[in-house]
Amino acid sequence: MQLGLKNLIDQELLVHVEECRAANAASPTGKGPSDLDELREVRAKRPAPADSAAVEHVAEADGRQVPIRVLSPSGTPSGVYLDLHGGGFYMGSAAHDDARNQQLADALGVVVVSVDYRLAPEDPWPAAPDDCETAALWLLDHAEARFGTARLAIGGFSAGATLAMTTLLRLRDRGTQDAFTGAALQFGTYDLSGLTPAGRLIADEYFIQAYAGHVADRTVPDISPIYGDLRGLPPVLLVVGGLDVLLEDNLAMAARVCASGGEVDLRVYPEARHGFTSSDTGMAKAARHDIECWLAGRLRAAS
Repeated sequence: MQLGLKNLIDQELLVHVEECRAANAASPTGKGPSDLDELREVRAKRPAPADSAAVEHVAEADGRQVPIRVLSPSGTPSGVYLDLHGGGFYMGSAAHDDARNQQLADALGVVVVSVDYRLAPEDPWPAAPDDCETAALWLLDHAEARFGTARLAIGGFSAGATLAMTTLLRLRDRGTQDAFTGAALQFGTYDLSGLTPAGRLIADEYFIQAYAGHVADRTVPDISPIYGDLRGLPPVLLVVGGLDVLLEDNLAMAARVCASGGEVDLRVYPEARHGFTSSDTGMAKAARHDIECWLAGRLRAAS
């Protein structure tokens, strides 16, 4: 990994900067819900997911079960991508990402399996990582028979990126570190303890209290993977915006993976905020294209 700042930003992205600034000005930033009542209001206002071709299934492993959604490409799949949705551990659903996941399935010719993990505060840590691990273990046992391929990749968006990392650490500790060929992580939050400079920037956010407020020491790697032993992980792609409050957290994670002997590809997108890859800007399209190309390369490498 190259840490020189000039190498972190692709100069070809600069053509999208003014559009990105205009989109930022038209959509002021704000914090998430500050308590349970506000969280319930936000959940109630979220639009229902559009119709999709997703197949619902219940994945089972180690005596645990979790609902998943399966989206398939038109032809024979070349791999399986395990997707973990975002939403601060307390919002979101797999179904809300069906359109984006179908686009990924069609673009790469892969099956996308998305996980409806349990949400806080109703089900705080370790419910979500337990559910994500269950889905990953189910894929290890059933991907080849069910989808015709054992090539696996994993990824997530915001909280989903955090859960993807904790899932990989759990798999590594089980001795199955080679199961996934790569991890595409979009602006994850890797320190929920509030003890690092990056972690202190979000220390007052309600989602942390909802998800892990009952834990006295939130430096547990299953909560804050920045503190984990990061050896033995598959190659990692880290995507983050230059204006994201989690930029420092992602820079720190990239440095830690690199220091642990891992392969990491860190990409910073100028003038982009948290969640920018869900927008329709040129910057977002460029990032999505980069993610698709990176995943395609990893899945080819596994053949």
